[in-house]
Amino acid sequence: MNGVLVIDYGSQVTQLIARRVRAARVRCDIVPCGRIREGIERRQPLAVILSGGPASVTDAESRRHIAELQPVLALKRPVLGICYGQQLICAALGGRVQRARVREFGRAQLQVVEGDSLFHGIAPPKKSLDVWMSHGDRVDALPPGFRVLGTSEHAPFAAIGDARRALYGVQFHPEVVHTRDGARLLQNFAQRIADCPATWTMRRVAAQLIEQLQAQIGDREVLCGLSGGVDSSVAAVLLHRAVGQQLTCIYVDSGLMRANESAEVVGLFRQHYPMRLLHCRAQARFLRALKGVAAPERKRKRIGKLFVDLFQEEAKKRPRATFLAQGTLYPDVIESTSVGGPSRLIKSHHNVGGLPARMRLKLVEPLRALFKDEVRALGRSLGMPPPFLRRHPFPGPGLAVRLPGEVTPKKLAILRAADAVYLDAIRRAGLYDKIWQAFAVLLPVRSVGVMGDARSYEHVCALRAVTSTDGMTADFYPFSARFLGAVATRIINEVPGINRVVYDVSSKPPATIEWE
Repeated sequence: MNGVLVIDYGSQVTQLIARRVRAARVRCDIVPCGRIREGIERRQPLAVILSGGPASVTDAESRRHIAELQPVLALKRPVLGICYGQQLICAALGGRVQRARVREFGRAQLQVVEGDSLFHGIAPPKKSLDVWMSHGDRVDALPPGFRVLGTSEHAPFAAIGDARRALYGVQFHPEVVHTRDGARLLQNFAQRIADCPATWTMRRVAAQLIEQLQAQIGDREVLCGLSGGVDSSVAAVLLHRAVGQQLTCIYVDSGLMRANESAEVVGLFRQHYPMRLLHCRAQARFLRALKGVAAPERKRKRIGKLFVDLFQEEAKKRPRATFLAQGTLYPDVIESTSVGGPSRLIKSHHNVGGLPARMRLKLVEPLRALFKDEVRALGRSLGMPPPFLRRHPFPGPGLAVRLPGEVTPKKLAILRAADAVYLDAIRRAGLYDKIWQAFAVLLPVRSVGVMGDARSYEHVCALRAVTSTDGMTADFYPFSARFLGAVATRIINEVPGINRVVYDVSSKPPATIEWE
């Protein structure tokens, strides 16, 4: 049997549940709510967690969710319902859920009633905890056998449990960082209540992935799209460890890279790994493909198509090449294909969605189930040097998605120069390793300015820097006004074509990290 299975009812933070459970070294997988039976049969979980979601148990559409919950309850294994998940359990077992008289969104105080089970080692009875609420419905009557474990001002059944059947529910969201000790609560459920083994370690994951890759690839050859970012770099090293010289890495210089990126990436790999590495120079082809294209999705899809074309051309030169490997991560899949069924697609990623039928290669995505911080941990377990793992994330479409509007050589040159100045300033200030991702964006607007006592009409440059753990949520980095003023002055003085600099203070959500 395999760890915890999360049933996703469409919450935008469902993936954080899996992340927190994995942090407790317990395997955790996610399955959409429309595929519960299939997920149970395939994973044979020791425990199940029901996520939150945008639906209301009082709506007719939720009757299907209640009916489909029967295979979960029939498992007779521990179940934890979160928010909408708690309400589904109560509705399925004879409780009552109604529209809340006072809705709760944001921070709230939970009064612990029973300090054992879910709250073991967290808080004794009568102790208050900071929790994060997000609900318009609430449980008004408990099913038979359930007891109150915690209450809030507007939710008398904010935490409930039936210890005999190992069924639990919480109205708040333990997976988000705003809930104090929420990670410990999930650990209590997975380890103390469900008795799941704490065997999810990157060393073990690496060994399993290598074994799976060897079985999948056999004696055939595999091509790997290498961008130099953390994801594709770890995927390449993992594949090299698994199949050795059956691997050919292809670094595509699209002309959409940062300053000196291509020389650094190719040089770094050739210095540390004796793998076959091809340097494909395709700047002109990408610029031709992007000429006249301004819409973000069209840019992404054209770039993705050209990557496929280039890999296809290379594959034709190698008759034994059967597979194409990519560094696709869990957040890419989530944002592109909506792992959670009812959750909304955010944006398409060029490396998600499979390969076109005309391409004879089969897809290999060894990192598809991992978050970014897990990939870095995997790289460390493989003994990769720090320069590979410390790099900030860089999108597959490159600077094209940091340049809203049409991509032109002139605008690329301006953006590349501004980005280089910005990153240099961050490194000089000793801040690079404190920031998840930092980059410049060249906006499709011009601004009037005064330069050398003359009127200027130049581009506006936006700076972005965020902190994050796994890329699913992020907040802007709080630079000092002194730093921002100094870097803005450097960009305006050193980069012709820019006369105004602004700083992006949006979080994710509601914004995404990249601008397109």
